[in-house]
Amino acid sequence: MSTERKQLLLRIDPALHDALARWAADDLRSVNAQIEMLLRQALAKAGRSPADLRPPNPRGRPRKSSSDAG
Repeated sequence: MSTERKQLLLRIDPALHDALARWAADDLRSVNAQIEMLLRQALAKAGRSPADLRPPNPRGRPRKSSSDAG
């Protein structure tokens, strides 16, 4: 499996996007991360999660490594 993240053009109703954006903001996520989280939940609920699915990226800023401190 490629480690590169796939890009997807998604056309959705503006009202649906607004609702997703509000929900994402409440959860401190981007709209993209919110959609990915919802898709992961839907796959799990349907018993269709792929075995090689990597865990989601942690929320928030990446932690500084010791080599970043300067």
